[in-house]
Amino acid sequence: MDQLVQSTLAAPEGELSFFALFWQAHLIVKLVMVGLLIASVWCWAIIVDKVMLLGRMMRQMNRFENVFWSGQSLEDLYGTLQNRSNQGMAALFVAAMREWKRSHEGARPAIASLQQRIDRVMDVAIQREAERMESRLLVLASVGSAGPFIGLFGTVWGIMTSFQAIANSESTNLAVVAPGIAEALFATALGLLAAIPAVIAYNMLSNRVAKAVTRMEGFADEFSAILSRQIDQGL
Repeated sequence: MDQLVQSTLAAPEGELSFFALFWQAHLIVKLVMVGLLIASVWCWAIIVDKVMLLGRMMRQMNRFENVFWSGQSLEDLYGTLQNRSNQGMAALFVAAMREWKRSHEGARPAIASLQQRIDRVMDVAIQREAERMESRLLVLASVGSAGPFIGLFGTVWGIMTSFQAIANSESTNLAVVAPGIAEALFATALGLLAAIPAVIAYNMLSNRVAKAVTRMEGFADEFSAILSRQIDQGL
């Protein structure tokens, strides 16, 4: 039995690869490693998706602003966008114009509190856009904060198992100790590998979301002022 434990710990130098360290690890450490790898892949999928989403939204907002401030009629612009799947500023514009249209329907237009309703509609649209942009960012924050600790748990468990095996083998030779310690530290390395990109991406994407929301809020204020002047002139 002691010879089997010692042969397991004293892995040849050529077997100190990532795959060898994984297969030699304890079951708990293997589960930690697999979980961290899955979390890392999931985080990268979210990062790629959010980078593409935010890039596409910024380009759409740039195009919309160019059209909006080009002097085109608001009615014509609304007619072009009302049946499309809009994002960003275009979604705010369509929501406000839809409320404007509804308030002017019928024989008795509801003008009294139109300004407040338009502002409320645009606020709701901004919240929806912000929620869509921020969705799944919490996963990045969770992996970034918990990943190193999960990896450390795997490391502690692996070191405890290695020390127990060393005690059973009654040998402190470096060739016996090194493989067990290496496979335990491998879990910490995987935890950092998952956490570091997640933290960096979370901070970067959160900053870009905040800038997009600020930009939409600025447009909402400007558009609200335009509609307010038209309401006052109509009164």
